[in-house]
Amino acid sequence: MAEDPYLGRVITAFEGGITTRVIKHPSHPDDRAFAYEVTFLLRHPRVVAVASQKPPLHFHPHQEEYLQVLEGRIAVEIEGRERVLGPQDGEVAFPPWTNHRLYAPLGDDGGDLEVTKFLLSAQNTEELFRLDTVFFENWYAYQDQIVVKGEKVNLLQVMSMFDAGGSYLSLPTWIPFSKPLARVLGIVVGRWVGGVLGYQPFYRKWTTDWKSACHKMEMSIFQRRFANRSKTE
Repeated sequence: MAEDPYLGRVITAFEGGITTRVIKHPSHPDDRAFAYEVTFLLRHPRVVAVASQKPPLHFHPHQEEYLQVLEGRIAVEIEGRERVLGPQDGEVAFPPWTNHRLYAPLGDDGGDLEVTKFLLSAQNTEELFRLDTVFFENWYAYQDQIVVKGEKVNLLQVMSMFDAGGSYLSLPTWIPFSKPLARVLGIVVGRWVGGVLGYQPFYRKWTTDWKSACHKMEMSIFQRRFANRSKTE
């Protein structure tokens, strides 16, 4: 297996309010696509500013995702039900096609916390468009544009990035076939329409492993033009 170019790297977001350290999974070093030790500094001004805004509800068709709280507590929403997890809960799995999101606990569930630390990982898969560090590095950088620099959220940009990371925004569950439909929309709007309009899933300025990012984009006729391997900036 090739050496992970991200191993040992620390990715920061929200001006240090969130840090993600890339590690080998302590108990599953060979069958996880990635493993991160993520730290939320809950008193950090940037984290406090977005504390009431939940991240997008989404699912992954091809990967099971895993979460294990190491310190503090984290809230997760799974198919419309919220749970607050702590170290005593061990590893929790989000199976493929499961609507979910995670965020810092609010109100009484998190009022006394200063730090939350957790282990995040996902099942390895041969799928090219999957959760991996290329995706997370770009997703964190894009969130910084919103939270730190005050840019507006662009749905096409979000859908382009999510599709390249094997992730799709959830639709209301009352819509028939909501999950397959959400995936089709993610591909058509995020990959095809987004590509035509110039939205890239990955950007050189945000990407350490540009070779892997280019390999992914080269697989889509709509994104191939963004895969310039000669870029150095």
